[in-house]
Amino acid sequence: MHDLWFGAFLSPEAEGRERLLRHVTLADRLGLDLVGVQDHPYQEGFLDTWTLLSVVAARTERIRLVPDVVNVPLRPPAVLARAAASLDLLSGGRVELGLGAGAFWDAIAAMGGRRLSPGESIEALAEAVTVLRALWTPGAPVTFEGTHHRLRGAKPGPLPAHPIGIWIGAMKRRMLELTGRMGDGWLTSSFHSPPEAVARQAKVLDAAAEDAGRDPAGIRKVYNVGGVFSPLPGRGFLEGPAALWAEQLTELVFEVGMTGFVLAPGEDAERDLRAFAEEVAPAVREAVSKETARERGAPGEPAEAPVTLSSPAPAWADLDEDDRPRMPKRDPAALTPEQLRMGRHLVQVHNGYRQELRQVQDAVEQVAAGQGDAGALRSAINRLSVRQNHWTLGTFCATFNRLLTVHHTIEDESMFPAILERDSTLAPVIKKLEQEHEVIAEMLGELDAACVALLADPAAIEQVRAGVDRLVQVLSSHFAYEEEELVEPIARLGIRI
Repeated sequence: MHDLWFGAFLSPEAEGRERLLRHVTLADRLGLDLVGVQDHPYQEGFLDTWTLLSVVAARTERIRLVPDVVNVPLRPPAVLARAAASLDLLSGGRVELGLGAGAFWDAIAAMGGRRLSPGESIEALAEAVTVLRALWTPGAPVTFEGTHHRLRGAKPGPLPAHPIGIWIGAMKRRMLELTGRMGDGWLTSSFHSPPEAVARQAKVLDAAAEDAGRDPAGIRKVYNVGGVFSPLPGRGFLEGPAALWAEQLTELVFEVGMTGFVLAPGEDAERDLRAFAEEVAPAVREAVSKETARERGAPGEPAEAPVTLSSPAPAWADLDEDDRPRMPKRDPAALTPEQLRMGRHLVQVHNGYRQELRQVQDAVEQVAAGQGDAGALRSAINRLSVRQNHWTLGTFCATFNRLLTVHHTIEDESMFPAILERDSTLAPVIKKLEQEHEVIAEMLGELDAACVALLADPAAIEQVRAGVDRLVQVLSSHFAYEEEELVEPIARLGIRI
């Protein structure tokens, strides 16, 4: 389960900009975890979200910055990728990215945006997520041909300081299903979706995640909320004393899986932010901690066995290198420079994952040493406590696992069939590689389980270390075999990856 985050949802009104900045710095001093800012570029009375977040980053020290949510129809995703990564670097790894498919289409069209149908806007958002992740992944220039968004040799970078989470704002079924398939997080709001609706929406999201082979618990669920602090309980949601707020939010943690709450304060914003940060957040954290401890067993009672990767017959043992088919090699001198470039692209893709693996190894060792200084995570980890280091490592592992799984899925569903269509003699090699993908997928599942265990038990770092070491061994062998057997055919057959 993710750590609980509490934040402030602040309106970017231009006339109240000084008050807004005071509230931002107050939220940072109070120890809130994030500040969310809505993004309506067509709203003449609002400050531009990215300009505002840049100023917020400069005026704060630790609070995370979240556009809640970006209007994708008016923010080209390739440019957005650069903007988000830049702000993440400049803020020391404090950016998460909320995305929305768009609404208020008359206003969007007035700003020069394309008017899309609901189905088109969801399709465009899915493509935007693909573009963002491609440009945050080290490697060769990226080509992507979508219906709404395209990349034609765009170079990845700058790379963010930490794995930026993509949180999708969703209320209706198709958007919830997209979030379950592709999102790192889910943003919803009590102003449109009261708790009973959120519970139904979460079931749709979780089912979509499971259908996609993902763990629904890995998707952070964040609820924008509003209410009234008062001495006596009212009739509505979050109406009453701080203790009632804590009780209702704690119920959402256990019943819905919410792991983030972002308060839109009322007229007395400073009072509301203080009550939320100093009374509600600690009470919810304490209640969740006690209930979690009770479910795991009280002190003195036997606890659940920790996740372990050292089973009698681990999946990686099935990767039989001696049984790999080898095909006759052809003279590369007959290939054109363009063909050679196409073949080398596979190596470049693999090199990106090799670099990611080294970063994972570094992160493991730094967390084990209690230092938290690791490659691209350096600036983010330096600001975190030991427990937050464990969360960061877990997120980093999960991000790598997802990227590698996508890579293998692309190979299985696109590259391999294209190769076989043009040269069926490679079938034994392709079959072996597909079998190894299944073994690696099993290993990734075991490693992900160890990363989850690390959140609750720092001693699980040994399981994570063992899993990463095995993954390095297996992937190094797998990549080398794939390159040995497929680089030349990819070049010769003109296969574009």
